[in-house]
Amino acid sequence: MGLIPKEFIDELLSRVDIVEVIDARVPLKKSGREYSACCPFHEEKTPSFTVSPAKQFYHCFGCGAHGTAIGFLMEYEHLDFVETVHELARAAGLTVPRSGIETPPAPRVDQDSYALLQQAAEFYRKQLREHDAQGRANVAGGRTPGATTEAKRAVDYLKGRGLTGEIAAEYGVGYAPSGWSHLAQAFPAAHPALVKLGLLVEKEGGGVYDRFRERVMFPIHDQRGRVIGFGGRVLGDDTPKYLNSPESPVFHKGRELYGLYQARKNLRKIERLLVVEGYMDVLALAQYGIRNAVATLGTATTREHLERIFRVAPEVVFCFDGDRAGREAAWRALEAALPLMHEGRQARFLFLPEGEDPDTLVRKEGQAVFEARVGAAMPLSEFLYEGLAKQTDIRTMDGRARLVELARPLLGRLPDGVFRHMMVTRLGEIVHINTGILSGLLGLGGAVKPPRSGERQGVRRQGDFTGEAGAPMSPVRRAIALLLHRPALAQTAGDPRRFAGIEIAGTDILLRLLELLQAQPHLNTAALLERWRDTPHSQHLLKLAQWQSLLKEEEWQTEFLGALAQIERQGLEARREYLIGRSRIAPLSAEEKRELNELLSAPP
Repeated sequence: MGLIPKEFIDELLSRVDIVEVIDARVPLKKSGREYSACCPFHEEKTPSFTVSPAKQFYHCFGCGAHGTAIGFLMEYEHLDFVETVHELARAAGLTVPRSGIETPPAPRVDQDSYALLQQAAEFYRKQLREHDAQGRANVAGGRTPGATTEAKRAVDYLKGRGLTGEIAAEYGVGYAPSGWSHLAQAFPAAHPALVKLGLLVEKEGGGVYDRFRERVMFPIHDQRGRVIGFGGRVLGDDTPKYLNSPESPVFHKGRELYGLYQARKNLRKIERLLVVEGYMDVLALAQYGIRNAVATLGTATTREHLERIFRVAPEVVFCFDGDRAGREAAWRALEAALPLMHEGRQARFLFLPEGEDPDTLVRKEGQAVFEARVGAAMPLSEFLYEGLAKQTDIRTMDGRARLVELARPLLGRLPDGVFRHMMVTRLGEIVHINTGILSGLLGLGGAVKPPRSGERQGVRRQGDFTGEAGAPMSPVRRAIALLLHRPALAQTAGDPRRFAGIEIAGTDILLRLLELLQAQPHLNTAALLERWRDTPHSQHLLKLAQWQSLLKEEEWQTEFLGALAQIERQGLEARREYLIGRSRIAPLSAEEKRELNELLSAPP
């Protein structure tokens, strides 16, 4: 599947009105030039959530939530970026194009598929409720219970696992009766669609039969709460013990997480997601007040799973059995996590006592003790080096050299940044090698450099693009903030290339903004912010877009041009200081001497 062209995102955000998008979901009230409401992302009684039609941007002064129409829909509807773009495009009457590598288009999924899956979920729930009620009535009346005792077995199984009716109802637990055609008979006109969705199976000689028979049924929901598939736990002697829906146009088990929809529905803010192995683990933990558990659907943890997890929470804890199989599964999860371990993300591993799973353990220990176990889970770094150390003898020089070679491909999969530097540092401590030397031996570039003399950690000498709380806004940040609020100011800036040689933090972003806006003057604030989505600068630009200006209308251009002039002066001063410093080390070239003389003679 190709990429969505940036130009289409620009066009989409010029067509979409963020006020309409949000007002359709959260009623807004006019408040001066902006609109306000109680924030949908945190509890509050006094509105602190504002929407700016001029900037096409929303911001909550209470919890800090902010973004464009795309960002709002992703957060509010629990959609990913591509799903959000398609949803907004549909509402705007646009067709989403693709660019890049061409692959066969994904099968079209209409809303009837979701409606049919929801009806199937209700059918399974009805079997559990009605058959159980009828079975109990038959037993009480002395009649032969017959097939209705099947559902009683399902109810007894759930009760035996300690599950309450409230949790079963919340997660939509149902029952597929034995026999080959209960679902097929209930939906006689929908056989082709149910075959496509994996709930019916075609016979070789013609006709269909139910895929799920005599199983407790667990509906699987997508991030919008739509049923997309099922998992079934057998009650009889059939195999396998657990059976999932096959892949379909709406269900891809390598991407989906059971319980994620309910977790997001019940928790306003999720700091950590706990990955467990089974449906009943999720339900048992939810019953004991632990609402942040999700389960993979009988597959190993994939990169797609983790990308979805990290969009929801900055930390993931993998919960596995402590046996060999559990540790092997944990290692596969570690390998999948390594490329996604950017700054601010954490992955940890919890290994349970032998013979226990989250379901049994939380019932024995209770919520507080189980959550304490989760809080004390092993960090990824410790698990990685512990696992590698078991493969060699680090007491010997040869063993330590072997450890470095084992670690090399794994560390190479980590993204460049602080975490990788710290992992290399930790390896250096284990094998007794200087971090700088070890980085060279591993072939890992991009090591974090220590601050230069006279320079504070994290703050560049010529000003910091990210800024500091309470610090005056630098000229670069001020110019960028003014541009984000008034993109038309770019037309007054003159030739942006005069900033190309200035080495002040953020000048490269300013230059790109000016060039972009001069080439495409129709872009609004939202389109600019989306251009930098998923880049290291995204959050800084979003913060600058929240800046509250006290400028009068006639002062914007003067303030903007003044900031640009100050940046130029700072650039000249920095160049002058550089040439003076260089002249003290080695003679300058004739051209450099001429440049320095011009800089020294220039007016301040």
